[in-house]
Amino acid sequence: MTDNVAVEDTVAVETDSAAPLWSDPSLDAGTRADALIAAMTLQEKIAQLFGVWVGASDEGGEVAPHQHDMEEAVDLEELLPYGLGQLTRPFGTAPVDPAAGALSLARTQRRIAGANRFGIPALAHEECLAGFATWGATAYPVPLSWGATFNPGLIREMAAAIGRDMRSVGVHQGLAPVLDVVRDARWGRVEETIGEDPYLVGTVATAYVQGLESAGIVATLKHFAGYSASRAGRNLAPVGMGARERADIILPPFEMAVRQSGVRSVMHAYTDTDGIPSAADERLLTGLLRDTWGFTGTVVADYFGIAFLKTLHGVAGTFGEAAGAALAAGVDVELPTVKTFGEPLLDAVAEGRVPEALVDRAVRRVLVQKAELGLLDPDWSALPPALDGADPDSATGPGPDAGTPRGSVRLDSDDNRALARRVAEQAVVLLHNDGTLPLSPDHAPERTAPPARIALIGPNAEDPTAVLGCYAFPVHVGVQHPGVPVGIELPTLREALAAEFPDSEIVVARGASVDGTDTTGFAAAAELARGADIVIAALGDRAGLFGRGTSGEGCDAESLALPGVQQQLLDTLLDTGTPVVVTLLAGRPYALGRAATASAAVVQSFFPGEEGTRAIASVLGGRTAPAGRLPVSVPRHPGAQPSTYLAARLGHSSEVSSIDPTPAFGFGHGLTYTTFAWTDLAVESDEATTDGAFGLAFTVRNTGPREGTELVQLYLHDPVASVVQPVQRLIGYARLELAPGQAVRVRSTVPADLAAFTGRDGLRIVEPGKLELRFGASSTDTRLTARVTLTGPVREVDHLRALHATFSTEPAA
Repeated sequence: MTDNVAVEDTVAVETDSAAPLWSDPSLDAGTRADALIAAMTLQEKIAQLFGVWVGASDEGGEVAPHQHDMEEAVDLEELLPYGLGQLTRPFGTAPVDPAAGALSLARTQRRIAGANRFGIPALAHEECLAGFATWGATAYPVPLSWGATFNPGLIREMAAAIGRDMRSVGVHQGLAPVLDVVRDARWGRVEETIGEDPYLVGTVATAYVQGLESAGIVATLKHFAGYSASRAGRNLAPVGMGARERADIILPPFEMAVRQSGVRSVMHAYTDTDGIPSAADERLLTGLLRDTWGFTGTVVADYFGIAFLKTLHGVAGTFGEAAGAALAAGVDVELPTVKTFGEPLLDAVAEGRVPEALVDRAVRRVLVQKAELGLLDPDWSALPPALDGADPDSATGPGPDAGTPRGSVRLDSDDNRALARRVAEQAVVLLHNDGTLPLSPDHAPERTAPPARIALIGPNAEDPTAVLGCYAFPVHVGVQHPGVPVGIELPTLREALAAEFPDSEIVVARGASVDGTDTTGFAAAAELARGADIVIAALGDRAGLFGRGTSGEGCDAESLALPGVQQQLLDTLLDTGTPVVVTLLAGRPYALGRAATASAAVVQSFFPGEEGTRAIASVLGGRTAPAGRLPVSVPRHPGAQPSTYLAARLGHSSEVSSIDPTPAFGFGHGLTYTTFAWTDLAVESDEATTDGAFGLAFTVRNTGPREGTELVQLYLHDPVASVVQPVQRLIGYARLELAPGQAVRVRSTVPADLAAFTGRDGLRIVEPGKLELRFGASSTDTRLTARVTLTGPVREVDHLRALHATFSTEPAA
């Protein structure tokens, strides 16, 4: 098919009689899928179980197969008569104008549907880890910043906006969110995670899924399960955790999302746990996910993950064996392209080595989802909403004289940017402040003028991509196309500061690169610092893939020292005597040496997206009050890894080890420009049965000079249990936005179910005994403690247990 073939609004499938059952939208999706399966050949069924990696045409022509060093050439002419399950990343493989990409995808879908005898189009998927990963789309903050907001409602709103943009151009599925709980911050993909606490990860990820699904996009939970628990934080390394850590730390976020979000897809992890690869783990993908939790959607492979059963894990001798193992475990779709689910699977089934019933089970799930998406309906249209009113018969595709002019589809709207700004602002974390911040006299009454001269020093001072994570399109794909414009506005930190402080002189020095060893720029940087009123040290990471960055997939760290010579540069700036505000644009937390206490202030941001520098500048000036809290602990020492706040007593500082894992700033920490008082804790009853609940109330008052956000965090401490427990763990939180002098009475109901853990026999139980319910401003700052007791028998609970404490507020005297 060429560009001269028109894209029709619908695809008609010829039949000898009335419309077949599978095309009848009045029937339930399962009935339709069963009818279609009964009419399909084995090869047609298998064709629905894999994707093909393609790239849209920037001229509006059909997509072209994308070649990768881990895949073989794909012949669409040979494949399409049997159908096609998915199209992999038509927008995210190369830069393409959104209107051209939408037309290209529509024409390709028309071809796919027209080539197979049932008229079934493909399901198109894209990455959306920090926004729709395509050229010209809004680059939102990375997931670690979502965690820093502690605001699921805001993340739900952001995800809905991302989903609407994806659906507008014909995408059906998004490969997000990541629910991996950080276990070792040296892991390169920390930026893709939401944090180191399973409750925070679960609540924020569930909200993201709800937002994405509300827009009609199939969300995908990943990576199921344990990918982040690899030894030494190495990407795709073996995972050696025990069953209890897996059950109580790794799995709860997935369980919460499956129960409460409406998610329709799950992606298996690459890794093996105790010798069992996730892609071949039937107990995980079928026994737990489906039989216990009740998940009914599709399980998709992480890219090349089924082939890895042969090439990396060595649990399959052939690609046919790998396909059979994955199908038996519960994997339904091979991504990104056909490798094992093509001829190897066809031969294995034909020879009786893989039961055809496994193919039928998987294809039924795929077809049910396609029916739910409207892809089997007789009036299905290849044209996505963004091309409504366009001229699909244009021979040249988007252009000044065509019906779909280039630039007619905008994926970075003003509303999107405003939303990205709100997320970025709420994600900025003020770690330390000696009173230097805020810098603007408009927001700091004790100041008479802004700093006359600001020295902006560091490798991230003038790098526009310093705000982006490794899955943002300009970093993920755009770097391979240096001649193509970035597609979105990315103000540098210097530009943002110049706009925020128009009356200040801003002088800039790079000082050093992000990860180089050259220190020759130190002297000039120190001279600028000595002549300035304030130094803003712009430090952190450069996102990349597989060693091309200091953060990102495959960019694991040997230690949590700042990359390159940045710590030496920072120490040099501190030695000048000029107040230094450390400003981090990073993908993971780093130890800061003496700067953690000797600097004037420390401002942490985690790749805050396209509006990130403006959000940071606004916080520095004081126009925006800092509201973020740490989703991961900031280490005091760079080599004390792995460590998270979720450690048992033996995981904390002791006299029998020379390594002190005590953080410089603990999980949940974050300062504001005001102060809060917590008082008058009341406990309705200090006893409850193991199937009961505790009721508590206390007062929070803004005692400072300006409005601010306090984050109430509820931690549970179980001093004596039948198995070793973390010293404390987060079981609830609530954001309070209070005006100066305003006070609220906070009421919380805490179900006994939240004290559940996996006991010695592998069952989840609630034990009687004494507990502490700690209300704090962080994991290291407890404000109020309720000592309570659970009574009655040991109680077994399951996946239907209560997952949340409830919070409500009312005005306080």
